[in-house]
Amino acid sequence: MTERKGTAKLDFLRKIEVEIQQKWEKEKVFECDAPTTPEENQNKSKYFATFPYPYMNGKLHLGHTFCLSKCDFAMGYQRLKGKQCLFPFGLHCTGMPIKACADKLKREMELYGNPPQFPDEEEVTEEKPKTADEIVIKDKAKGKKSKAAAKAGGSKFQWDIMKSLGLTDKEIEKFANAEHWLDYFPPLAVEDLKKMGVKVDWRRSFITTDINPFYDSFVRWQFVTLKERKRIKFGKRYTIYSPKDGQPCMDHDRQTGEGVGPQEYTLIKMKMVEPYPVKLSALKGRNVYLVAATLRPETMFGQTNCWVRPDMKYIAFETASGDVFICTQRSARNMGYQGFTKENGVVPVVMQIIGQDILGCALSAPLTSNKTIYALPMLTIKEDKGTGVVSSVPSDSPDDFAALRDIKKKQALREKYGIEDHMVLPFEPVPIIETPGYGGLSACLICDELKIQSQNDREKLAEAKERLYLKGFYEGIMLVDGFKGKKVQDVKKPIQKMMVDKGEALIYMEPEKQVISRSADECVVALCDQWYLDYGDKEWKQQAMNALEPLETFCDETRKNFEAALAWLQEHACSRTYGLGTRLPWDEQWLIESLSDSTIYMAYYTVAHLLQGGVLNGQGPSPLGIRPEHMTREVWDYIFFKTAPFPKTTIPKQHLQKLRTEFEYWYPVDVRVSGKDLVPNHLSYYLYNHVAMWPEDSGKWPKAVRVNGHLLLNSEKMSKSTGNFLTLTQAITKFSADGMRLALADAGDTVEDANFVEAMADAGILRLYTWVEWVKEMIANQNNLRTGPVDTFNDRVFASEMNSGILKTEQHYERMVYKDALKTGFFEFQAAKDKYRELAIEGMHRDLVFQFIENQTLLLAPICPHLCEYTWSLLGKTDSLMKTSWPVAGPVDEILMRSSQYLMETAHDLRLRLKAYMQPPKNKKGDNKPPVKPSHCTVYVAKSYPPWQHSALSLLGKHYKNNIGTLPDNKVIAVELGAMPELKKYMKRLMPFVAMIKENLEKSGPRVLDLELEFDERAVLLENIVYLTNSLELDHIDVLFASEADDKVKEDCCPGKPFSVFRSEPGVSVSLLNPQPSNGLFSTRIDIRQGDTKDSIIRRLSKTNRGVKDLSKVKLMRYEDPVLGPRRVPVLGKEEQGKLPISDKSVFHINLEDKKVHLSDNGLKVDIGDTLIYLVQ
Repeated sequence: MTERKGTAKLDFLRKIEVEIQQKWEKEKVFECDAPTTPEENQNKSKYFATFPYPYMNGKLHLGHTFCLSKCDFAMGYQRLKGKQCLFPFGLHCTGMPIKACADKLKREMELYGNPPQFPDEEEVTEEKPKTADEIVIKDKAKGKKSKAAAKAGGSKFQWDIMKSLGLTDKEIEKFANAEHWLDYFPPLAVEDLKKMGVKVDWRRSFITTDINPFYDSFVRWQFVTLKERKRIKFGKRYTIYSPKDGQPCMDHDRQTGEGVGPQEYTLIKMKMVEPYPVKLSALKGRNVYLVAATLRPETMFGQTNCWVRPDMKYIAFETASGDVFICTQRSARNMGYQGFTKENGVVPVVMQIIGQDILGCALSAPLTSNKTIYALPMLTIKEDKGTGVVSSVPSDSPDDFAALRDIKKKQALREKYGIEDHMVLPFEPVPIIETPGYGGLSACLICDELKIQSQNDREKLAEAKERLYLKGFYEGIMLVDGFKGKKVQDVKKPIQKMMVDKGEALIYMEPEKQVISRSADECVVALCDQWYLDYGDKEWKQQAMNALEPLETFCDETRKNFEAALAWLQEHACSRTYGLGTRLPWDEQWLIESLSDSTIYMAYYTVAHLLQGGVLNGQGPSPLGIRPEHMTREVWDYIFFKTAPFPKTTIPKQHLQKLRTEFEYWYPVDVRVSGKDLVPNHLSYYLYNHVAMWPEDSGKWPKAVRVNGHLLLNSEKMSKSTGNFLTLTQAITKFSADGMRLALADAGDTVEDANFVEAMADAGILRLYTWVEWVKEMIANQNNLRTGPVDTFNDRVFASEMNSGILKTEQHYERMVYKDALKTGFFEFQAAKDKYRELAIEGMHRDLVFQFIENQTLLLAPICPHLCEYTWSLLGKTDSLMKTSWPVAGPVDEILMRSSQYLMETAHDLRLRLKAYMQPPKNKKGDNKPPVKPSHCTVYVAKSYPPWQHSALSLLGKHYKNNIGTLPDNKVIAVELGAMPELKKYMKRLMPFVAMIKENLEKSGPRVLDLELEFDERAVLLENIVYLTNSLELDHIDVLFASEADDKVKEDCCPGKPFSVFRSEPGVSVSLLNPQPSNGLFSTRIDIRQGDTKDSIIRRLSKTNRGVKDLSKVKLMRYEDPVLGPRRVPVLGKEEQGKLPISDKSVFHINLEDKKVHLSDNGLKVDIGDTLIYLVQ
């Protein structure tokens, strides 16, 4: 970004914003209650929008702001549409992050003092001590930082992160207490959002966790209800788990790996055959298994060997049954939490080995036709997936085939690793699956096809795997006995079950990708005792699908993402033991996790103001005098379930009725705005929990969900560590609230990533400032604007364009596409005004100008409310803009607007032709002088197309009609046109003409096939002849029909495409003197041409003398004595003495031979000499 030269415009906008925000707060504009009378209640013209409450472990940043701005823009628009609007805003504190950060600060002070004296960077070791049996493997495939890591920037210590927020050492130590976070950050968020001008009813704001007794009671009620309805269950479930934290690690608790779930593998037990390798001799007599994790158990029929990596570290550990498994430490750690070992989480290591130690060992593997297979070396096995032991199926795996072929071909390789020939050479791929197009040995075929030479051809092998893997699984047919003829995808589960039942395999889970918790622990998959929400329940899943069906998602991709999420969602652990939150009412050792206490809190918004009265932690006096302990389960039931009976309570009936009325009025949520990454979790849980709480009342289910992509900043990912980051406060300081809001609206609306461009925000400041200054100018000069009938061509066009802009912008606001709303409601709306100002030579009409200002203010108000409120007051409006209505669009004359577009295109075309006319002639040696600037132009317009074009258009029109809106290929059209004898000589020009028509058809629709224009070209050009003449700096333009011209013009001229001919008319040069003193207007010379009038000469004068602005104030005069008059000294104050005015009816005549100019008026003819006078009044 270049440095700004000054901030006057920015300061002006920010000053306005502060004043307007104070006005709104004083008038309580955004506080909204449910109507109190039954009649008002029935007229449910309300709009309730929500945004997922942000997490309070830092300041709000531009990413939050982008997403919530969509809510705020919707509020602004719906208010103008006359609806009762509610936008409440809560603040989320549930979960691990705040507690983890507070504990981290505590540890840092214990380790390094207060304030901490941290060691140099190279001395810093990870806080978490690594044990020999706990090796953290980094996921190399994961190049991008997670959201949490990006927020932290480059800081390793929590103390440094807090310092980066601008806190002093004394302030930071308070944050070692988790509750201090809840006191500090929520008020900051409210303050920042108020500076942005969000239309929030702050009385309804609250923070979560059991710090807030009312919200705590609400969540407890929700969970008791869910448990009673059998939506919450208890048992052992596979879940992502942090051993360090000793509890499940949900999405919001992760530093990396958001959205990652458990991946199921079949763990194949390959029994080692004695004698064991030397290194394992101590295990003689025990059952020892190499265990391989596979996603394709049905391919085990084709095993020819197994792979291990010679240099990889493995462990042998004892299982609960006393057997010994060999695998990597990482996978054994996962198994330790899945019931594989006697003690949960403890892996009893028998010995540590490397792959080299077990190469060549004999194995007995399940399902394979080979009685014995051997462990062979593969150098490309990764440590971060599976067990480090890989089953080999060369018939269907390109990697396996290439590696087996290598070791068969390379004796030196076998010798290097001590592999004997009998362990390799007899083994050939076994056909087990018939894959369409590849046969029974698909891997062999594709390796030959792609010319894969060895296992090191990584790119080709990746391509081979991509081609085969899914095709083999979804289209493959089994060839082995017992399953012959069956589809591969149908037998996977039965084969897995068969092997598990026989004790040949086990179910094994690990995270799909690496997951690191906020406490910097690599997570595992654990089989945990826990309370979980059973999202896999068929009946519940179907209800959620039913809620999705009528849900407005604004785009197909969002709907598909919802469908996919609902299809695969299973059990979700809703309890944990560490962090902040609400305790499970029936089992208080557990806390309710952050994705589970945030599913129906939108219902709490409807009553929060009456319970908490705007006190964020709910610990102030209640406006209705209600205490938290009054909020029993029966009371909550009565508020939220309309069939619930009146409870036994000390709360007065009218107060309870008021709470119920608020809920019944505002619910359901009309739109929830969120990021696309919340569809698979929060937003899907949102649907599930609404149908669970209101199963029989679909009127309470969500109506719309609007999701957007992430926000880039200047086309790059936002990141504190790179400095490409803006908090909400920084953005407002840098661009003003409205400047920022304008750039946010322009950033984008789809589920693709949007882009906040700082240059756009800077340009926005200038646009907004210029707009207000123009409004002030119009108000100051309104008496100079034209009045009377609003009936000129440009008046009517401008009125139509305004009405069209209102309708288009309304459609965009309805669909919540704010980039387009900004385009039609501001950029194009302003362009229409600029065009009107340029074209209206007679001057802009006062009524239209002020109608435009009013409309523009209302159209832009949802996006830039402060400036629009200010502009509204400039217009003398006493009521707040927030209480007015959306403008009503008048009639739109599309034909008139297209005729105006035609005028602009014609003017542009004439300018290009004039430029070409003025180019020096080519290929003439020594004569490169440009032609004399033309003074006149004749524009020819055609009523109909030339015969050859007419025939082609008629044919295209016929095809378009018969083919229901499509045209055949050019070949077909060319054949048909070639068959018409009258078109033979035009064949070279016909197909380019057809191509042009086809292109225009896509842009403008079927009207391009019309044989005549829908408006009178000549009339449009004549009505704007002054504009055309001035813009081309010509003296005169004639508009004639092409039928009056020669054959060449007729051929080149067609409807909508005029033909022009420029020429220079001769003239006689005269002096134009201005005798007025001290006005900056000087003498000049201009040419007088045959037939000139007073007006044409004044126009020509204004082109040579830019000081002449208002032509109506110019008075043209001649000397009474054309010979002596110019010689007399003018008398100050008597500039008109000895001069006569030239009337509007006067016509000039020239004699080129004598260089004389005569004037004729009312039959008199006089010689004017060589000088004229002009005065500016």
